[in-house]
Amino acid sequence: MAGNQGKGAIFDLDGTLLDSMGVWDQVDIDFLSKRGIDVPDDYMTKVAAMQFRQIAEYTIARFSLTDTPEELMDEWDHMARVMYATVVEAKPYAREYLAQLKESGAKLAVATSLPPMLREPAMKHVGIFDYFDEVVSVDDAGDVGKDQPDVYLLAASRLGVEPGECTVFEDLLIGMRSAKSVGMKVWAMHDDSSDADWPAICGLADGVMFDFHDAPAVL
Repeated sequence: MAGNQGKGAIFDLDGTLLDSMGVWDQVDIDFLSKRGIDVPDDYMTKVAAMQFRQIAEYTIARFSLTDTPEELMDEWDHMARVMYATVVEAKPYAREYLAQLKESGAKLAVATSLPPMLREPAMKHVGIFDYFDEVVSVDDAGDVGKDQPDVYLLAASRLGVEPGECTVFEDLLIGMRSAKSVGMKVWAMHDDSSDADWPAICGLADGVMFDFHDAPAVL
């Protein structure tokens, strides 16, 4: 694998490099079972689109808990931190693919919504931390979400690579749209969490994959 000099590869973490989307479901299950409560069928759907504090307030109200929202958020943070550092796995062939890209002369960056306290332990745990030239988050890009291209442009800028020479690896449709809007190529990773968007993703992306065995040799 050669010929990627001057090219940039920008990777999302959750659901793309890391098989981590089940972590938060497990946190919910463990958290409620500690209090003798089974997770109701509709709970995860109800909280999916809420902000962190809203979830805490909703959970307290729904289950008549005596905790404050701050106490709940601290407990969830701690549980997630442990799981990201010990349980999360890399997607199949992710490490091998990153090693090949690095060897081929490409520059590698992470563009993620995860805070440092979760992303660094997870990347070290699965053995991918040292492959990256840059790691940027939506916070570094002015706290703008992936519905805007800022985090991808920041990653490209820090790599010193033009947007048109970058390929973004992402599992979220909104992120793919943002990256495409600034002239970047997009390869889509299938994740169960994005099943509903899969037809639209297939129509938009330059390529799709179910693991990194399918990833492009030349960017």
